[in-house]
Amino acid sequence: MTARPADAPPRRPLPVGRHALLVEVAGAGEAQALHAELLRRRAAGTLPSVTEIVPAARSVLLDGLDDPRALAADIVRWDVPPLAATGSEPVVLPVRYDGADLAEVAALWGVAADEVARIHSGLEFRVAFCGFAPGFGYLTGLPEHLHVPRRATPRTAVPAGSLGLAGPYTGVYPRSSPGGWQLIGRTDATLWDAAREPATLLAPGTRIRFEVTA
Repeated sequence: MTARPADAPPRRPLPVGRHALLVEVAGAGEAQALHAELLRRRAAGTLPSVTEIVPAARSVLLDGLDDPRALAADIVRWDVPPLAATGSEPVVLPVRYDGADLAEVAALWGVAADEVARIHSGLEFRVAFCGFAPGFGYLTGLPEHLHVPRRATPRTAVPAGSLGLAGPYTGVYPRSSPGGWQLIGRTDATLWDAAREPATLLAPGTRIRFEVTA
């Protein structure tokens, strides 16, 4: 096994109950890379039996372990490669870039409103983790200079399919709900369908591209 470099970001495993392990890392990039490595090792049969692997913003939870402490002692020594922009083909979501906050986002970016669609659709995103509502993925891929704040006053109802930005994340509301993200567009794609297998379109690790549509 390859040892971790001395200057590698910290990786802190914490036992959770009798059969789970929460691994805290330095940031979103490290969490996504660790999640990908865990999936790779599970597929290769070199990871102890585990029922769930759940990534978050700066951690990954493993549940259903027989011996969490043994994995905790091992995982801190893993050499986890940076997340590669490869894998399965990206999911393409058609979007109408006509959101209620398009002009505000354009002003924050310092561009004309019609440039937002070109810039945003020209990027590739990846689902870092899911939360907030079934089927809602927190997508990374926005360069730092394109990060925008949440709205000062959240909306009481955001239409299903709305495409929004908040901080470093892009997200699509799978159903109508309250929300405070800056809305720049809307898609007709069904992000969550309990009758579908899998139910969610945007699972952690999925690559995403947005396509401009009229």
